[in-house]
Amino acid sequence: MAVTSALVLLAVTWFMVMFVTLPFGLRTQGDEKKRLKGTHAGAPANFQLKRTVKKVTLIALVIWVVEVTAISTTDLTWHDLDWTESLPPVGEKR
Repeated sequence: MAVTSALVLLAVTWFMVMFVTLPFGLRTQGDEKKRLKGTHAGAPANFQLKRTVKKVTLIALVIWVVEVTAISTTDLTWHDLDWTESLPPVGEKR
């Protein structure tokens, strides 16, 4: 695996983990009954960006190491995961 590919895979993995973990433990201003003027009730009440980034980075690195190891040590290619070859041609019924 090339360095560029590994970095792109890390970025994709990091953002996927970020979007999956963002709602966990979230307390909204509506939940806390302390809504600031001009904000939505669904806005976070006490969002801790540094803590979230650290947690996401740790989780993403673990997942990324597993992905890179699986790609580098096996003969796994995109063609092994491509299920579209088993589909019938367009217009043909099974």
